[in-house]
Amino acid sequence: MTTTTTNATMSGAEIVDLCKKHTIFEWSAQGAVDPIPVARAKGVYFWTPEGKRYLDFNSQLMCVNIGHGDERVTRAIAEQAAVLPYASPFMATEARAKLGAKLASLAPGDIDVFFFTNGGADANENAIKIARAFTGRHKILARYRSYHGGTAGAMALTGDPRRWSTEPGLPGVVHVLDPHHGMGRPTDTAQQSLAMLEEVIQLEGPNHIAAFFLETVSGTNGVLIPPDGYIQGVRELCTKYGILMVCDEVMAGFGRTGEWFAVNHWGVVPDLICMAKGLTSAYIPMGAVGMRRSIADSFKDKVFPSGLTYNSHTLAAATALATIGVYEEDDLIGNARRMGKVMSDLLGQLAAQHRSIGAARNIGLFGIVELTKDPGTKAPMAPFGGTSEEMKRLNGYFREEGLYTFVRWHTFFTNPPLCITEEQLREGFAIIDRSLTKLEASL
Repeated sequence: MTTTTTNATMSGAEIVDLCKKHTIFEWSAQGAVDPIPVARAKGVYFWTPEGKRYLDFNSQLMCVNIGHGDERVTRAIAEQAAVLPYASPFMATEARAKLGAKLASLAPGDIDVFFFTNGGADANENAIKIARAFTGRHKILARYRSYHGGTAGAMALTGDPRRWSTEPGLPGVVHVLDPHHGMGRPTDTAQQSLAMLEEVIQLEGPNHIAAFFLETVSGTNGVLIPPDGYIQGVRELCTKYGILMVCDEVMAGFGRTGEWFAVNHWGVVPDLICMAKGLTSAYIPMGAVGMRRSIADSFKDKVFPSGLTYNSHTLAAATALATIGVYEEDDLIGNARRMGKVMSDLLGQLAAQHRSIGAARNIGLFGIVELTKDPGTKAPMAPFGGTSEEMKRLNGYFREEGLYTFVRWHTFFTNPPLCITEEQLREGFAIIDRSLTKLEASL
């Protein structure tokens, strides 16, 4: 553990006490909230007001892809703020113009028109509107093991337990199974999953289905990497039935998997692509929906059915441009590929050394470990949709040793910023190794 001085004017305890008193924390029973107070951050680390250093092994919420405190981005924000901090989304600005053109050069295939939003959830909300307006159809398919955001429409798309408390939700959403291949469960082949998907399409009526939403690589539901042939098969089915293929790349996009967009691994062009998080590395909130030219052209003579006050925000657009510049200048997409191979080796070594690991996988710097309380049966260490004393204890060990990552259900994630070095990656895995040793000794 490393400590250093900070310029904080409040102690960590004071910050936590006031935050708990006057604010609500996300997805939590408020009485159980125990947040880490954060005073500053740089690169792959952040510090408490008292100077305790944490290795950020989750890029905060899988979003600070370029790392913390990059002066090229903070300088771009300041420069834009000094010139034009805001303009109505009915206006045209240089930052908006340049960002649209830049994204057109990076997006898959002929996706070259973008609608800028405030984040990932409302990118998915707008993709629903676009799909329904373009096709004239109402139903939307999405997958059970998915998360698409916390707003009403995005939550209806979501398949995991976070959806339950919001139901009944947006009408017309139908959930389907995906080729899940987690711990203790037989792997569905691409062909089996595609056959199930086509059966649902037939049962729901192809002419009533506007779109199929999928996280190209599922994120918080387990870093579920689709088997070869699945993404290509989804593209073929969507084309066959006139259904728009919508790839939610909010988490998987912008280098996380070792490609600009995860869908590039399978050489497929979706009809719509939703993005956020890594678009600005969360320095300023922003999302976007990218669409093929034919879809954009359909709104030339009819009204585009959406818009919010902060859409196409000048500060956000300038931030995104600077962030993309960092990806390119520092070859962070390539680093994600290179460090992803190192991570694969480290995950394999970890699994060989710890009986509590039931499965581990990654694609680029998008990784996860699934824990079991019984290596024979592969029973998960926490129930579906819940936690356990063992997982809480493991999270405590991580925090004690200065590692921050996302611990959810029976899993924890390995999603560091893309600027991480091999030495820093090994530092994180050494902490994980020690923490799992403590956990196993206590079982």
